Amino acid sequence: MEDFDHHQSVAVIGSNDDLLTEILVRLPATSILRFKSVSKHWRSLLTHKHFIHRYDDSKLLKSPGFFARIHFTGHCHAVPKSIYVAFDGEDRSTAPFRGLDSVVIEHSCNGLLLCAAFHNGAYEYYVFNPITKQLAFIPLPSVPEWRSVDDTILSVALAFHQTDCVHYKVVCVCALERSRRLIQIQVYSSDTGKWKICVESFSSQKIKFRHHQVVYWNGAVHWAPDYRSNKILYYKLDVEQLQISPMPEGLVSHKVYTLYLGESRGHLHLSRAGPEEDILSLNVYEMLRDHSGWVVNYRVNALLGDVPEMIWQYQALENFRNMNSGNRYVFRVVDVVRGISDEDTFLVLLTPSKLLRYNVHDKSFKELYSNKDYNEFAYEFASVHRYIQTLSSF
Repeated sequence: MEDFDHHQSVAVIGSNDDLLTEILVRLPATSILRFKSVSKHWRSLLTHKHFIHRYDDSKLLKSPGFFARIHFTGHCHAVPKSIYVAFDGEDRSTAPFRGLDSVVIEHSCNGLLLCAAFHNGAYEYYVFNPITKQLAFIPLPSVPEWRSVDDTILSVALAFHQTDCVHYKVVCVCALERSRRLIQIQVYSSDTGKWKICVESFSSQKIKFRHHQVVYWNGAVHWAPDYRSNKILYYKLDVEQLQISPMPEGLVSHKVYTLYLGESRGHLHLSRAGPEEDILSLNVYEMLRDHSGWVVNYRVNALLGDVPEMIWQYQALENFRNMNSGNRYVFRVVDVVRGISDEDTFLVLLTPSKLLRYNVHDKSFKELYSNKDYNEFAYEFASVHRYIQTLSSF
């Protein structure tokens, strides 16, 4: 009788899609992929857009970590190394895929990675989903005859969202002349399989932006500006227009510092920290949805008081920087991860020797990664790409 009741309960659950969905969205992605082979009914349910959106939304609350390519300073020179860092600081086992050192991750967006691999004397670009193992190569954009592709492409970025950009796009900034002063934007669509010149040409001198820090948010690709700029450049995909948004008031400076620009839970954040910082606090700004300006979202005070890893003795720099000997607070904001509440929100900070997680609410620190094999990070050269799981196919 008990066996009959058990089988009857299993049958009820298996035939109720809503109940089954509530159970399955809580399972690891590897289990979801295996369960597709249970039956035609389960496969249909697990590949339906409604389930994929539910599953991806639930995983956004638990972003597992990020990929980083960091230059480590050894005895003689800087050594590049690719690492995967889990946000919980506990799972230090393996990255979501093997062969990380042989792959250059150019950009990540909502679970998909835009990668580059060196093949036959040039880079090839492809989009990759580490969960489903799906991969698609991207044809190279058109370039001037006198230039190689590697010299022409200044920046590539991936635009993908489960609802507002279902067919991923690759946004490429190309140089039109040797001086790189005249550039254009080309966009590749996975829907058409073709590149399109979307901005004829514009001057890179008129609008300063950092080629290698790019963020997709609110239907547009944003480039982090040069530290001297008072404008942020972004490209709206729906209207195919290049537009400008102001920088936060008071943030522009002639001092050299590093800007962080990133997205989390549908919000665009901006902050700064670099080798010239000697303050004990920093602001994290949030962009308004209409791109009209910024508000201070988090004001982090007394950030550096109890973190010796951020205090750098820089006597060795006196020869080429006009500084006095002493200590300097040295760190870089590499990610801002929002939780459902402020209690779950944290910053990821890169110091000369460690990657740290700083909780905004209780001001606590947790070590995510420690540099044990080299002297220190050449942290200004680090590139960081957030990683989340997605079951989306393309």
